Amino acid sequence: MLQSGEDTAASADLVKESNEANFMADVIDASKNVPIIVDFWAPWCGPCKTLGPALEAAVKEAGGKVRMVKINIDENQQIAAQLQIQSIPTVYAFADGKPVDGFQGAIPPSQIKEFVEKVSGDDGGLAAAIAAADEMLTEGNAADAKETFAAIL
Repeated sequence: MLQSGEDTAASADLVKESNEANFMADVIDASKNVPIIVDFWAPWCGPCKTLGPALEAAVKEAGGKVRMVKINIDENQQIAAQLQIQSIPTVYAFADGKPVDGFQGAIPPSQIKEFVEKVSGDDGGLAAAIAAADEMLTEGNAADAKETFAAIL
């Protein structure tokens, strides 16, 4: 069982602020081990104030399958220019050192959760359920396979 101090440290490890000097290590290199979601924001951005905390909560809920790096574009204009950030909030997901997905603007919590699950590779057991239904079908158990496929849909 984690002590409250350890829990805070573990959560802090999942979400961090970064800058131009550490971007390579915090995002590009780190994304070779675990997907990194990068939140490009600014203190004056209203939608950023709601998206950021919701994104952090979803990342923490994923339990280490994905991490988050926050980049203040006012303080890190070179990164914003290099990645052609046109408006904020902008969120990019990096895996294996490259951007693999992203979105612009504030999105509802359900879409934030879907985005984090997609990036983390957590499909909520969907792949296992499909495999089980396929196996039932292969074994000639069409009725159970049909019920399982219907539940998946």
